[in-house]
Amino acid sequence: MKIKAFASRNAKEILRDPLSYIFCLGFPVVMLVIMTIVNESIPPEAGMDIFNIDKLSPGVTVFGLTFVMLFTTILISKDRSTAFLARLCGAPMKSWEFLAGYILPVFVIALLQGLITYAASWVISLIKGEPLNILSMLISLGALVPAIVLFISLGVVFGSLFSERAAPGVSSILITVSSILGGIWMDIEAVGGALKAVAQALPFFPAVDAARIIVSQGGRQLASGEVAAQEMICIAYMAVFFILGAFILKKKMKA
Repeated sequence: MKIKAFASRNAKEILRDPLSYIFCLGFPVVMLVIMTIVNESIPPEAGMDIFNIDKLSPGVTVFGLTFVMLFTTILISKDRSTAFLARLCGAPMKSWEFLAGYILPVFVIALLQGLITYAASWVISLIKGEPLNILSMLISLGALVPAIVLFISLGVVFGSLFSERAAPGVSSILITVSSILGGIWMDIEAVGGALKAVAQALPFFPAVDAARIIVSQGGRQLASGEVAAQEMICIAYMAVFFILGAFILKKKMKA
């Protein structure tokens, strides 16, 4: 009950800001439409398929998670700047309950964001005459759960470490880095070399790649070695930053 009340408060804090609707729910859909239009102008002989709807939709979905991270960062850094976290120390709640209260509302928002993005992708695929498999898209969204928790955990880390002014800037840097190294707007496989090696070592590209494989191949590759390997990378990073976020948040509440 205490977690529910705290999570409800945090959800209201996020949803009170109109920008949360624009960036978390509207912006990914806008990017889908824009990049689909861009894809129409790319000649087939260019051999560039990264903006095809089956590859674009998972990429944009992961891109949307970066804004979930941003709003998590803003929420926690704001609570720290107003001494709200310090006052919470007197509440009859354990540290893990505070962490759950921050994570649960943004996790729900991230899932809703993913559903809206994939729903818009499905509509676009129907218009283009290349309908995507709904079940595969849902499986793909499930495969992105580790990435969702990872980005939320990064938001907890940044919000706990940096001030209300600095935290959004740090998050913005990671938004740019994850967009590039995640292969969302560029073909990492085609670039190859050191950039590909770095991208594969970080969790952003594996998250996007696993989701793309599932969507484009109808979910048949869910249990394949390639998808499993990509998922394990995401899960490993998720575990590290989840534990790190919990530790730092606990320390900051006692500071």
